[in-house]
Amino acid sequence: MLRQCLISEISDGYYIGLDGQHQPDQRMILAVWVLLRFINRVEPMAHYPAVYPSQLFFLKEDTGYEIVVLYEGEAHLARLLQPQDDLKYIIVAPHAAMAGELKLPKAPCLFATVDYCGKEVPEVKFFAREEQSNGIL
Repeated sequence: MLRQCLISEISDGYYIGLDGQHQPDQRMILAVWVLLRFINRVEPMAHYPAVYPSQLFFLKEDTGYEIVVLYEGEAHLARLLQPQDDLKYIIVAPHAAMAGELKLPKAPCLFATVDYCGKEVPEVKFFAREEQSNGIL
């Protein structure tokens, strides 16, 4: 399979793709790590790909959540979010300080960082900006 380009070396591991042209989507991988923190409270079929700039949408207790992964220098993408009733955002940033740089939509937002710390399973940390409530989840 390695010769057919179905297995790609990624960092210290391997990515197995369904076709040789597909590359791993790092934003989606980070979003899935965040979703896994809630997986026991989310129905098995209640998560879906989201509309750009979000990566994942999931339902928890009749409330929709969108996971948005932003890299350094992408604070402007938060302006593209279009909040709706009963929709909350989890914004994944490379570091906590980036939360202060974002112009947020008029919707509850929680922030997260995903840090591999040299391990296979990353540490996911959640936080809120000071002017926001910590209890959105």
